[in-house]
Amino acid sequence: MSMNGVGPVTEDTTAFSVTESPESFEEIFPPPLRKSTPAVHKGSKVLKDEHADEDPSVLLRKKVNYIVHDDTEISLVHVNIVPDQSVKSDESTKKKLELTSGDAVPLLQQKAGSQNLSQHNSSESAGNCTTEEVFPNESFSTQNEKLELTENEPRNSKELLSSLVDSKNVQKDSTWQEEEAESANSVASTESKTSALESGMNQSSSEEAFLPRLAPADKLWTTHSDGAVKLRMEESGLAAIPPLTVHQVFLQTVQKWGDRLALGVKQNGQWQTISYREYYQDCRKAAKSFLKLGLERYHGVGILGFNSPEWFISDVGAIFAGGFAVGIYTTNSPEACEYVAQNCAANIIVVENHKQLIKIQQIQNRLPHLKAIVQYKDELTEKVPNLYSWKEFMELGEDIPDTQLDNIIDSQKANQCCTLIYTSGTTGQPKGVMLSHDNLTWISYAAGEVLSVTRDEVVVSYLPLSHIAAQVEDIWIPIKYGATTYFADPDALKGSLVTTMKEVQPTGFLGVPRVWEKMQEKMKATSAKASVLKRKVAQWARGVGLQASYNLMNSTNSVPWGFTLANNLVFKKVRTALGLERCTKCYTGAAPITKDTLEFFMSLYIPVLELYGMSENTGPHTISLPHAFKIMSCGKVVPGCKTLIHKPDEEGNGEICMWGRHVFMGYLNMEDKTKEALDKDGWLHTGDLGKHDSEDFLYITGRIKELIITAGGENIPPVPIEDAVKEQVPIISNAMLIGDKCKFLSMLLTLKCNMDSETGEPLDELTPEAKQFCRQIGSNATKVSEIVSTQDEAVYKAIQTGIDKVNKKATSNAQKVQKWTILQKDFSVAGGELGPTMKLKRPVVVKMCKEEIAKLYLE
Repeated sequence: MSMNGVGPVTEDTTAFSVTESPESFEEIFPPPLRKSTPAVHKGSKVLKDEHADEDPSVLLRKKVNYIVHDDTEISLVHVNIVPDQSVKSDESTKKKLELTSGDAVPLLQQKAGSQNLSQHNSSESAGNCTTEEVFPNESFSTQNEKLELTENEPRNSKELLSSLVDSKNVQKDSTWQEEEAESANSVASTESKTSALESGMNQSSSEEAFLPRLAPADKLWTTHSDGAVKLRMEESGLAAIPPLTVHQVFLQTVQKWGDRLALGVKQNGQWQTISYREYYQDCRKAAKSFLKLGLERYHGVGILGFNSPEWFISDVGAIFAGGFAVGIYTTNSPEACEYVAQNCAANIIVVENHKQLIKIQQIQNRLPHLKAIVQYKDELTEKVPNLYSWKEFMELGEDIPDTQLDNIIDSQKANQCCTLIYTSGTTGQPKGVMLSHDNLTWISYAAGEVLSVTRDEVVVSYLPLSHIAAQVEDIWIPIKYGATTYFADPDALKGSLVTTMKEVQPTGFLGVPRVWEKMQEKMKATSAKASVLKRKVAQWARGVGLQASYNLMNSTNSVPWGFTLANNLVFKKVRTALGLERCTKCYTGAAPITKDTLEFFMSLYIPVLELYGMSENTGPHTISLPHAFKIMSCGKVVPGCKTLIHKPDEEGNGEICMWGRHVFMGYLNMEDKTKEALDKDGWLHTGDLGKHDSEDFLYITGRIKELIITAGGENIPPVPIEDAVKEQVPIISNAMLIGDKCKFLSMLLTLKCNMDSETGEPLDELTPEAKQFCRQIGSNATKVSEIVSTQDEAVYKAIQTGIDKVNKKATSNAQKVQKWTILQKDFSVAGGELGPTMKLKRPVVVKMCKEEIAKLYLE
């Protein structure tokens, strides 16, 4: 893997900076990065696109007339954009024009017509793309040449003109200086288009390279590794765009932005980077090496390690080679690794270091399909057969012909499986979620459009890549849009993440609730040590910030008095300290987050936006936006997808069901489980309870399998009660409601304590925040064991007072917490009580704490 010593982008851009009293929120909280304003130059004459600022979903509804020119002449070509695979230009409307300063380059004509799908709360009903015309990935003919349009182009007419540059000599805007700099010479565009030739790819039939490839299928699901599914395509809108494979999307990006920075990783204190062209070539090398090692079609390549360029390259390389990319959680035991490797019939397992290698060596004799192990970090401590260093691995496939790999790539179909995501097993054995090429490429495009992603996007990779959220955020959206991913250090969650963020300055950041909670706790602990004056200033500023955030949420175009001062004194400094200066999108997902944490960051004018989805729908299904969010809501459905609330009760609560091209293929080799998840009509039943408000914002209200059904027959969702208790009593880390088939509710509590930085095990020592809480209520306790062994009067009284406050708000006596107990240790991933995304494993806790639970229900 070739690396260049180039540091991260550090533009002097403060997203939230305010130097004067603003008149509106647009001045202090900018919208997501917008697409550049297109224009075309002819000499000194600027020909602007009058529709440059139109929303992409509006442009999807247009018929487009584009002017392309050849030498001194330009031609007006009428392109009627429809889902057919080739569309001839309308010769009757074609005419020769002399290029003058008065010529307008694109002429857009509005096409009327839309559909109302409100009965399913579809994205169309919310005013998104509902047209009969879409343009991505179509082939258009102008005279004797075909012009290729990619899946994400054009988002506006400038980008479409850019895509035509190699077929017709379209003069480009001088503002495209970054692209010109990357080109470096007049033939750079051609070099970029033919970069794949350097890897042995035959581009002579480039017009066919991006045509949809689908295997025959008449069912929406399959559980067979070599199976194919019928795609949930629509006649219009984002759901109508032609399906593409992972390779097709990657190749498009290389052709357009091959020299752009793709990946950055810190080595020996210096940032090393690779371009998209190098990234693509390394993925091809890895694919050939996998083939050399004997990777069979539809067999797994397990990847066990922390995020790195090698992780990405192994993942994409496995897909190129016709196998399945299979992430394995680094916290898995050897037995858990064995289950995944067996289930996916893994031929090769890629591990990070010796620690992870030992796990695989302990079980490799029980893995009949395993042919080789590759270690991508550290030197091998011993040389044994079929064990390779990363350097050795990348050289293995040098004698594999390019044609052999190309034939495999060309045989891949968009509606076949390429990736397996294993569920965390919170409710039983992990299930292999089969995701197709189209699942990955479509949701990356659709989510990217919602989030206004551009090639200037910068993200930090640190969440477990075995989880779909991290893969979509870190791998697939950046590949689709030519964005940049930097890798955090392996000890990111132990404290180094903020350091990386301050250096990289991401434009978007996704954190699971626990990440935001840890930031909150650290800031509170730091604030507690500040002077009285500073604490009072911070308290005042947070009050202003909270009101400002609520004004933003409620679309109130006004700023509270004192906001500019609070911004300069507090908010800007906090964003700088967290590395969020350029970040316009802060997100949370994968598990419930408390209102207390959301309001804490709102008070710092950093709205943390919720999104909702699961492995079975390839990540996001609903997304909140900086200009369209509501606290405790997960946002609105992604355009092209639909939400159905199944069997709603009188309050509108029912099971959340999903429809769209992001819905998975099925569970590998688990037909019964697949049929439980997908009904006969193809709707994905999530098992989550939720409801919509009058504006179609989705709220998650519980989970069916988590519902507590008391002996009296009352259904009680535990999460709202648990969150309310944690909000009332700041010393509580985790709360788990008990009471299924019982006469009353009880609760297991854990206290906030420090964690072992190496093992992740909870320690006995209380956190600084917990100690401060104890001082405030008159306790001198510093350890969990002190509080539990002595039943510390002050702490126990404070907890009971908090629970009493929660009980007063209960809708019935059945929903009141009658008894509770404090456990000796906090929950953790290492202890097995939490899953990799910090979700509570309730069945595991019930089993582990059966004695404590039994005591609560003794008469």
